[in-house]
Amino acid sequence: MEADPGAAVEARLLEAARRFAASGAQPVPARAAATVVLLRPPMDVFLLRRTSTMAFAAGMHVFPGGSVDRRDAAADLPFAGPGPDEWGRRLGLPAEAARAVVCAAAREVFEEVGVLLAAPVDGGPLDLRAPDWEERRQRVERRETGFAELLQREGLLLRTDLMRPWGRWITPEFEPRRYDTWFFVAELPAGQVSRHATGEADEARWLPVAGTAGLTMLPPTRRTLDELALFPDVAAVLAAAGHRDAAHPVQPRFTGEAIEY
Repeated sequence: MEADPGAAVEARLLEAARRFAASGAQPVPARAAATVVLLRPPMDVFLLRRTSTMAFAAGMHVFPGGSVDRRDAAADLPFAGPGPDEWGRRLGLPAEAARAVVCAAAREVFEEVGVLLAAPVDGGPLDLRAPDWEERRQRVERRETGFAELLQREGLLLRTDLMRPWGRWITPEFEPRRYDTWFFVAELPAGQVSRHATGEADEARWLPVAGTAGLTMLPPTRRTLDELALFPDVAAVLAAAGHRDAAHPVQPRFTGEAIEY
């Protein structure tokens, strides 16, 4: 019988929780982070498989995402859609912190997928096919250029109207690397093409949301996909996201017998 990847992941987490409890160590602080569930019609999701050498979630299938960078909080970056105050209400954050989280979400999609959730200020088309756009993406990925700085220099607005909050998860206290992660959903912008654009993953592909059951992933990813599988299409997901709670986090806890969510 084929092993259940979800059960195997849960068993590893439970063992890690027991070791941490026995050690008497204190949990490390959770870093602010963002991840984006990138969708395309009819109901496909873009997933990356992290390389086996990564310090966090090695070998796991994940959504594009990562930690907030200090430069993501650029105060003069214009939004095309809900602004920082509105995002602060949705995410349970002060406006400045919400700006950074939303910008980080868009930056990670650009770095890891090559998709840019932005639009020209003048309303013209956005064409990413020119070779110099790949050079710009690499400079952002290497932290040589700030993402907000790039958008401002190119006369682009951050398309916050394409993004919706979906949830928030905090890594359990027994993990050596911890993140306070806001989950967003977004539809692949018209005219843009996704690709495998990061060295942090050894595989990247689109899959039907309903066809991800046999993949190895951490509980937040699995539970998010299970929630999305209840919807018939991307439009329904985006509509439902307006009623989701992304301010109050889910924080798994070890009870001594199990991990509760």
